[in-house]
Amino acid sequence: MIRDLTDTTTTGISKTLVRLRNEVGAMALGRVLTLVIVVEDTDAQEAIDAANQASRQHPCRIIVVIPGERRGRNRLDAQIRLGGDAGASEIVVLRLYGALANHGPSVVMPLLLADSPIVAWWPGKAPEDVAQDPIGAMAQRRITDAAETHNPRLTLKKRAASYAPGDTDLSWTRLTHWRGLLAAALDQPPYEPITGAVVSGAPDSPSSDLLAAWLARRLKVQVRRVSTPRGSGIASVRLERESGPIDLVRPGDVIATLSQTGQPDRRINLPRRELPECLADELRRLDPDEAYAEALCQGLTELRPVRSSAADAAKAGKAPDIAAARRLASRLGRDESAQDASAMISAPPAPEHAETSEVREATARKLAGKRTPREKQAAKDRKKAAEASARESAASKSGSSSSTGTSRTPSKRSASGAAKKTAGRSTAGTRKAAAKKTTAGTAPRRRATSTSKAASAGPAPADEASGGTAS
Repeated sequence: MIRDLTDTTTTGISKTLVRLRNEVGAMALGRVLTLVIVVEDTDAQEAIDAANQASRQHPCRIIVVIPGERRGRNRLDAQIRLGGDAGASEIVVLRLYGALANHGPSVVMPLLLADSPIVAWWPGKAPEDVAQDPIGAMAQRRITDAAETHNPRLTLKKRAASYAPGDTDLSWTRLTHWRGLLAAALDQPPYEPITGAVVSGAPDSPSSDLLAAWLARRLKVQVRRVSTPRGSGIASVRLERESGPIDLVRPGDVIATLSQTGQPDRRINLPRRELPECLADELRRLDPDEAYAEALCQGLTELRPVRSSAADAAKAGKAPDIAAARRLASRLGRDESAQDASAMISAPPAPEHAETSEVREATARKLAGKRTPREKQAAKDRKKAAEASARESAASKSGSSSSTGTSRTPSKRSASGAAKKTAGRSTAGTRKAAAKKTTAGTAPRRRATSTSKAASAGPAPADEASGGTAS
């Protein structure tokens, strides 16, 4: 719901809020704070959208103050947004004209929620001393953004000179994930002191300067700043130690790589933080940020001027190579995709207590390319599965070939039987012919032999002789 009020007063705005609350329901209850946004008309919609999204985590009343044309008569135009157009908050947009544009605090005061904290936010240009500004003086938390100015480094110096408890900057909020990853890397073995650090970032990135200042104060070492192309933000951080450096490199806008001695390379999701996310983080705490105050007021003074580029530092071995980190991220991405595509193996539960020596030995085996017992067992299982599939395929092939051979067997047997019969017939005929020749040649010899035997035996008896003659 959007309700426009032209040439109105703060009293009319308050009455309209109460009336809309009665019509719509108890939508304006449960607000935890009042967020006052001071912004130019050209950037107002972007700031309202960011505050609208942040209010889903922190329900609040959002008052947007837009100073308009200062010439002409005094006039106050307002717009009230409730319901789906305001997320989990209620939004009051105030446009001030004439001399009233210089009296924003007087217009904001009647619209503040009673007994609730006040947060002031300048999305673009902010006063040099936000704590002394009339709107900043009534707020417990004052949020600025040095990245939206023409000279971020000069803006940070001014913020350091006029710092007051409760001041903060979104350039510092954008470092939350970087600081968390670096602190986590230092919590892993080997526990060695840091001897130096190098931060690669764009010259128009105040977050790079704040990160270098924070490392200088926390690690008590000299931190070098090297420059990358404008608009690239933070590119890499190197922490030097005796056993080898810790390199956290983000070659693009989303994926980063973490490399350190004794640990495998890692691919980390480290996207650039959006405005609503940073604003929601700042609304989460209303107490002074001591880490930001230390980095801003003390760490920036310890930084030396930037005198070299990240490419020159990488060639000299003083900073990580961005191109090599990009290739490493691509390779790790392909390896992760291959692992996800392979079959999942149920891993045994991790031991409750692991000694440091065991962890180091396992890491050394991993870096040396040696397989762990779990990996060996997995390889054996894969080998068995491959052999089983090979046997199944061989069995299927042999079955098909045997069926084909059986269908061809009768024809082969019939052909071989015919050949055997033909060979048998020819052999029998040959044997008969040979037997006839042998009989013909041996018959005279048998007769002669029988005659000679009869002569040697003498004359036969008469009856035998006559009987034989008669026959």
